[in-house]
Amino acid sequence: MRMLSASSRDRNKPRVPLALAALAVVSSAVTIVPATAAQATSTTSATSNLSATSATGRAWNETAYRGRVEVVRAQDGPADPSVLTGRVFVDDDRDSASDRNERGLGGVLVSNGRDVVTTDSRGGYRLPVHDNMTVFVTQPSGYQVPVDESNVAQFHYNHLPEGSPALRYGGIAPTGPLPSAVNFPLVRSSLTQSSEQHCVIAGDLQTYDKEEVEYARKGAIGDLSKRNDYQGCGTLFIGDVVGDDLSLYPDVKGLTGLTNGPARFLPGNHDLDFDAETAEHSFDTFRAQLAPAYYSYDVGNVHVVALNTVRYPCTPDVDNADGRRPQCADPANRPAYNGRLDEHQLAWLERDLAKVDRNKLVVVASHIGLLNFADESSPIHQVDQVGQVYDLLKGRKAVAVAGHSHSIENMKTGDRVKGWQDVFGVDRLPFPHITAGAIAGDWYSGAITEDGYPVAVGRDGGRPGVLTLDVKGSSFKERYTVTGESDRVQTQLGVNSPTYRQWYVDRQAWNKTPEGAAPELGDPNVVTRADLAGRTWLTTNFWMGATGSTVKVKIDGERARPAVRTQELRGEAQRVGPEWSDPHAVAQQLVNGGSVADRAMHLWRFELPADLSEGEHRAVVTATDSYGRQFTDTLRFRVVEQR
Repeated sequence: MRMLSASSRDRNKPRVPLALAALAVVSSAVTIVPATAAQATSTTSATSNLSATSATGRAWNETAYRGRVEVVRAQDGPADPSVLTGRVFVDDDRDSASDRNERGLGGVLVSNGRDVVTTDSRGGYRLPVHDNMTVFVTQPSGYQVPVDESNVAQFHYNHLPEGSPALRYGGIAPTGPLPSAVNFPLVRSSLTQSSEQHCVIAGDLQTYDKEEVEYARKGAIGDLSKRNDYQGCGTLFIGDVVGDDLSLYPDVKGLTGLTNGPARFLPGNHDLDFDAETAEHSFDTFRAQLAPAYYSYDVGNVHVVALNTVRYPCTPDVDNADGRRPQCADPANRPAYNGRLDEHQLAWLERDLAKVDRNKLVVVASHIGLLNFADESSPIHQVDQVGQVYDLLKGRKAVAVAGHSHSIENMKTGDRVKGWQDVFGVDRLPFPHITAGAIAGDWYSGAITEDGYPVAVGRDGGRPGVLTLDVKGSSFKERYTVTGESDRVQTQLGVNSPTYRQWYVDRQAWNKTPEGAAPELGDPNVVTRADLAGRTWLTTNFWMGATGSTVKVKIDGERARPAVRTQELRGEAQRVGPEWSDPHAVAQQLVNGGSVADRAMHLWRFELPADLSEGEHRAVVTATDSYGRQFTDTLRFRVVEQR
């Protein structure tokens, strides 16, 4: 194995990009035409090893609808330049052009990012015009928006007549006068009609350079290229698509071209135009190359709301009115970001949800999570208007999914953490919240595996991978697929002994001031009599473990006994330190670099009996999730008189 640098990247600070060329890009989502052309053992199967064919045996690339949004320009322009008109139509011949014999589709939502309208019986819509707006269609169930050759969904048009201000990566090139029409093509789709959906949620791809693009290709993207179960819902990359260097977006499209379904994106704090002076233009390059900053779409009985929860630069009047976000005090000289929805987005969200059937499952996707466990006491790394979003979703079946923290968190309705109450006044979760982990794991840190990508064990002991929401009707079950593994691999076992805890302290100190020989842990699965007397736990890191999950341990074939969860999520603060850590993860991290897994909301401990005999022992661990799915893992350890 080749070793990477022991230092981990600060996810909150921009890294200086390698590429310096500015990119002036017209939105890739449009076709412009003249007006005359217009009109461990699991009860679930492992899907990650399936071939990339649909249920009918046809590969995605054979059936994918390739096309673009149709932008119609007439010499005289629109009759009323204050109103944008167009139609949503069924593109029977798949040429992205609205032909006279192709019917319009009524009842479809179209938005300018503020207003939300429903198309009439002929598919027509009218929207107020704003100088800087993105117009997009909400894909209805039973239909599919086109995708480009990289599988990126094409469903929006950017209107910015004069283009972006001067930005390093180009932003949006001038779009010129308002088109006479913007038409959104769709095709019928049994895949998006089905009440059974498998929605891949991909957290923090976050490639900082081409080497890391290759890590992603060999890792999680390679896994997705072998899966066939997500062709309808596709993959939603939930922010930090790249690591500050926006010139890597074409490389990312090279990755999505390997996947087997529509690819959609939402922005993260490492997708920013950092040289934008106002929040109005901070995601212009993202909008030009990938997607609107926020939008929605439907598949089956699911309504996905993709939010932009990153405000940059944050300002003292808007973001720091309560004095809790001092990093927002000087945006001119020290620009920073904050977890927040702007007023236009919040108004759009209210109008969007008002038009959605209350029987649908609402998936609220964001980069910075509404709330999370890893940053539970931070007003920056959670969303200011979390209470308002909860009010809008009251009475609905919902789930929130997010990235940003590079951790895996499966939080259920009713879970409570002290920081949520202290910072936001939220007593308990009104619906499940899932932090989806990260394709980058711990920022591509640690040793390189034989498969060519870093181990990158996370701050909670989690491993890189992707989340999938398996949906039937308006109900869902979540599953996490570790990169390079089948869905049966759901746990990680370790031994937390006094010897390990002392090494943790000594090695951490040595890493800060490396003098003399580095402290060595030795075999982590060897425990002494003194270790047993001083409390030694067998730990189980159950990545999708949650309230309602159980972990039982059977030593040497005797009766199975329950392990205890280290964080009950009953309103307590985080429990942090060696005794609450994942020793399997830490043993790698303190040697090979990266974060340190000193806390987790999905760790269980089982205290080993102090009277265990000397010799080898076998622990069989059965982890059962909140749906009754069981996963079995085994650890062999040895008891000795002394090391």
